[in-house]
Amino acid sequence: MATCHLTAQTRISGIVSDGREPLACANVFIIGTIDGCLTDSLGRFDFTTTRQGELTIKVTFIGFENYLLTTDVSKMNDLKIIMHEQATSINEVVVTASTFNFGKSDNFKTMDALDVVMSGNSCGDVVAALQTLPGTQKVGEDGKLYVRGGESEECQTFVNGMHVLVPYSTNVQNSAVRGRFSPFLFKGINFSLGGYSGEYGQALSSVLPMETTDMATSDKMGISASLVDWNIGGTKAFQNSSLGFNVDYTSMGLYDKLFTQRMDFTRPYRKLSGEAQYKKEFSQNSILKSYVGYDLTSVGQHIDNRSLSLKEHNFYANVTYKTNIGRGYSLFTGIANSTVLNDIDDAQIVGDHYHNRRNEIHLKAELRKVFSPVLKMSAGIEDYIRNSSKRYEANEYNLDYNLIAAHIDAQVRLMPRLFLNLSTRSEHVSYIDKLQLMPRATLSYIPNKHFQLSAMYGRYSQTAQDDYIAISQKQLEQCTANHCIVSMQYQTENTVLRIEPYYKKYKNLPLYNTNTYTADGYGSSKGLDVFLENNSLIKRLTTILSYSFNDSERYYLDYTRLCTPDYVSRHNLRVSLKYNLGKVILGLSDSYASGREFPMGKTPHYNSIDANVTFLVSPKVIVYTSLNNMLGRTNIHGYDTQGKSVLSSRDRFFYIGIFVSLKNNKAYDISNF
Repeated sequence: MATCHLTAQTRISGIVSDGREPLACANVFIIGTIDGCLTDSLGRFDFTTTRQGELTIKVTFIGFENYLLTTDVSKMNDLKIIMHEQATSINEVVVTASTFNFGKSDNFKTMDALDVVMSGNSCGDVVAALQTLPGTQKVGEDGKLYVRGGESEECQTFVNGMHVLVPYSTNVQNSAVRGRFSPFLFKGINFSLGGYSGEYGQALSSVLPMETTDMATSDKMGISASLVDWNIGGTKAFQNSSLGFNVDYTSMGLYDKLFTQRMDFTRPYRKLSGEAQYKKEFSQNSILKSYVGYDLTSVGQHIDNRSLSLKEHNFYANVTYKTNIGRGYSLFTGIANSTVLNDIDDAQIVGDHYHNRRNEIHLKAELRKVFSPVLKMSAGIEDYIRNSSKRYEANEYNLDYNLIAAHIDAQVRLMPRLFLNLSTRSEHVSYIDKLQLMPRATLSYIPNKHFQLSAMYGRYSQTAQDDYIAISQKQLEQCTANHCIVSMQYQTENTVLRIEPYYKKYKNLPLYNTNTYTADGYGSSKGLDVFLENNSLIKRLTTILSYSFNDSERYYLDYTRLCTPDYVSRHNLRVSLKYNLGKVILGLSDSYASGREFPMGKTPHYNSIDANVTFLVSPKVIVYTSLNNMLGRTNIHGYDTQGKSVLSSRDRFFYIGIFVSLKNNKAYDISNF
């Protein structure tokens, strides 16, 4: 027994429990006095007081609601007190179902930017790092994100809530592209594999929302260099604002001279990128963020008797403003512009010229409010203003349309551990006189910090690609997909296990029919994703296993029957090991994907064993090196119409880079504007 006051004349005693088990170390005391004690291992308390008459006893315990009892002190003997678990505030809930979080976002941290850069064979590419997760497909001939049986166009990227029209760099056919954005730019990356809320639209399969870092409070400057790219970036911090820049130059010229490859390049792949950010805090609750980025990419390749020459300009900018407007309401507004110009000489035959221009202006406003510990809501409107043109030989078009959307989202705590997210999104495309309504719901049971169980349903829509809309003479309805997902996650200090079965049903897919496209295509995708991360098998060793099973069928585009799309692998498995020796981190991974179906036959399975080493030379210098496909396996990604194998330009890829901070204490802050 624990006794806190020895001079009392009246005894106060009892047992504290949760109705099933006793609660040890609960704090029991009389309000307005110093009389009280902590419960023992059996939940018992016993102390005395000199106070007389009617008193109030209070019991507190972490994770439980406070208990109060007001009665005469003579009746405070042999009390049986039952505590009730404290209901989580709706603002504290983080539902992780079908979402992987990188960096710090929504108070949930699993991986930072350095982990993305040093992840397996990513070589600093966010997109390549995400392809290590379950639910993604290995499509080696273009390197883009394919999620749960969906095309790459079905995964859309958002920066600070604003849409990015083209998030990839460009390259010649059958060569992997990279993502445009550096992981150091973002404090949070939330990769959702499906079941996302009404805030996000124009994405049939998945969304990749990324939140840039907050305003810098100190000056930063850094450089990095490798065999293929060179970078310099920095930040100037002011009293209530900061201005940052980043310049990157990528060239495969030196690498192509050092290492042989299959393709005949007349001009090596080159990309010049520039980025700038300005952030200003008007108050603690009001912040303005602006971002502008520009890429110039060029490459030349000799194919048969022609010399293909590709050049692309990719410009993206956005401005967002967040502020509290009183009475608990917060307002978000934003505008973004994407412009992409693509020119190709000798694209198909000698002497031809291909030109494509795409532009999008995205306008968005959203109002949010936490009404109570059991309810928070948001509502927003947005407008996508799109324009594109294409010229190739006798084929050309000019396409203009806009898409207006609105959404309302409510998150409700139904019971102390049961949460419901209800949302609906409506969209109207200017060239189709039809309003698209999309209800979405997520029911989550979160009994404790270790376990989550969620069930999700939602309808999603996306306009077809511009070429298909133009050929159909603006007669194509929006494509739709219904998602049904069940998610189970178990997490401890050293282990994360997630299992997710899912089913998607597609309608209104573009189908080629008699020189035009109609919205008569359809399809389905079902599967199972498993993710396991463990840090306890061996000290300092992190083990990650990702497995995906996918069964997809589609009847769309120029397909003559319902069949498996050629980008789908039924089985995808990846096992990775990371061993931390302090200043040295060793990484090893093995990726496997089953064969893919093509009209000319099924490809052999894909397999690549990759290794990487990270060496912290000093707090300001990091050296990173990796070797992809160590065994040199020749992976066949597909077959062309003549039955010829589609191969990567080289079987292995060796990377070595150095990251140096000039004005900060961490080398991996070099691009952290």
